[in-house]
Parts: sequence; structure tokens; C-alpha cells
Amino acid sequence: MKPVIRLALRDWDFITPLLLGDVASDQFELKIERLAALPDDFASDARFDASEISFSRYTTGKARGETGVFGIPNFIMRGFRHRCVVTAAESPLKRFEDLRGKRIGIAGWQDSGNTWTRAALAEAGIGIEDAFWAVSRLAADHPVTDRVGRYARPGRIEALPGQPPLLDLLAAGEIDAVLMPFMPKGFFAPGSRFRALLPDVRAAEVEYFRKVGFVPGMHIIGLKPELVAREPWLPQALSDLLDESQRVWLEKRRRYADTSPWLIDELVRSGHDLPAEWNASGLEPNRAMIAAFLEQLRIQELAETELTPETLFPAARAGAARAA
Repeated sequence: MKPVIRLALRDWDFITPLLLGDVASDQFELKIERLAALPDDFASDARFDASEISFSRYTTGKARGETGVFGIPNFIMRGFRHRCVVTAAESPLKRFEDLRGKRIGIAGWQDSGNTWTRAALAEAGIGIEDAFWAVSRLAADHPVTDRVGRYARPGRIEALPGQPPLLDLLAAGEIDAVLMPFMPKGFFAPGSRFRALLPDVRAAEVEYFRKVGFVPGMHIIGLKPELVAREPWLPQALSDLLDESQRVWLEKRRRYADTSPWLIDELVRSGHDLPAEWNASGLEPNRAMIAAFLEQLRIQELAETELTPETLFPAARAGAARAA
């Protein structure tokens, strides 16, 4: 009997071929549960055998010696972060350099995406010490939780009392920008209260890619170690299946590009600006990106770690050696 794998994912469009059964494995049965919020503690969550997980939380956990999650370098969530620095529509700020000495809102200090966004700001000379960081929830319907943890520093990185919504503070001019994980409600409508800080986000992100050679990874796939011990072939098989679903989805989008008026333009521009393997899975294709992220953990003092890409994903290294 084939093993049944219960996988928790966000509702990404590229998993549609898996949900419809157009892509399937003859080695295992995959049951996907789409979640708006991923499990807080996948290692102890009995509902799932595998899950999309935060790259940052996985890495900082490994730095502390945690062994409850078996991670594979399949970066199911990737994205440039220059677009995520949002300001008020009428703000005079138009360059990252303009944020020097300003108040920046952030909803999760150690989140992978925010780690990459701070790295992008640092490229422009705006390090952690060059701004004031207000930590709170983004909107009123978001929960009040600990969003800064042990990283709070009075006068520099502070949790706001009562956690007032950052978007309200931005609209009122009480903060100057917010690092957004997703664009706020109304962002895409004419007359939005908010805009990306950079006037030409795409140009900045293309320039960034040409400099570093990767699209930052935010989430990976984690599995329960006991499952991997029973089925050591499973991590690679699951990764390959997810990659095939993405390949099939992209092929269909290029064929049926009329789901939005200018989707075809985006597909063409992405195809021209990025290599075909920009989202390849595995240790070797992602070595530079993983190493850069580990360096950011040290620079931003998120973790004291001597981890390397190989020690972070030792099974992937061993698998690559066997394949060679």
C-alpha cells in the first residue's frame, strides 16, 4: 500500500495540477490541505506529515540544535522584496536611502521575508541602526501576538503597546513605511492610500537579480523526521512532484494567458529577465542564496550560527553525492 502524505500548503496557484490530479505520484498518495495560516509548530502538529514552513524559523531552529523537522531545499515560496516596502500614496519618499532616520513598521521581526527586505535596505545603506522599527500587527483584524520575541531593543526595535494596526499608523503619518508580506487591501485600486516606495520596483528587482543571481527564498518544505526514517526516498520524490506541478502550471499559463489582460506580458518579461531555472530546487542550485541568508542571520543578529548550506540540508548534500 502506498503511504499517504498529509501536506499543509498555502493556496498557491501552481499546486492546481496536484489538486486536480493532473500531476500525481505512483509512489505515494498526497493529500493537500490549503491553509491561510501555516502551522505555528509543525514539528508537534499531528495533523500533517509535511508542511510548507518558514525558512527563517527552520534555520534559527537548526542553529539552536532542534531536530524536529526534516527540511528539504524546495523553496515553495520565493520572491523579490523591494516591492514589499510600502509607504503612503502622498509620501515624498522614493528611494530606500530616504528611510534613514525614519520609522518603519514591521509585523514579524524574524520572518524570512522581512529578513530579506532588511537585507535589500542594507544594500542601499539603511541598516538596522539607521532607522527606528515599530513592531505591531498590520491590520485590526490580525491577532495580537508576540511579533518581536527576544530581538526587541529599546529605542531601536520596539513592540508598540496594544499593537495598533501599522497600516492605520502609516495612513496617519505616524510611521513612514511598512514592510509588507502581502499587499494591503485596496492596494490595487485607483486612489489607493498606499504605494510601493520605489517608483520602479521591477527595475530595482531585476538589477538585484543581476547582482546576486537568485530570487530570495522564504518558505521551504519540511517533513516529520520519523516519516523520512521510514521512507528515505520520500523527500526527493515529494520535491520532484511539487516541481512538476509548477512546470505544468507555467506551461498552461503560457498557453491560456487570457486570465488577465496583461498576464502574457508578465510571462514574456519574466522569461526574458530570469533564467529558466530561476526556481530550481535542490542544494546546488540554491547554494548561493542559502549562504546569503545564513550570512544575513548573522549580520542581523537573528542567530549565532556556524551553519553552512551543507549542514543546514545534509540529506540534500548526501543525495547529490549519491547522484554524482
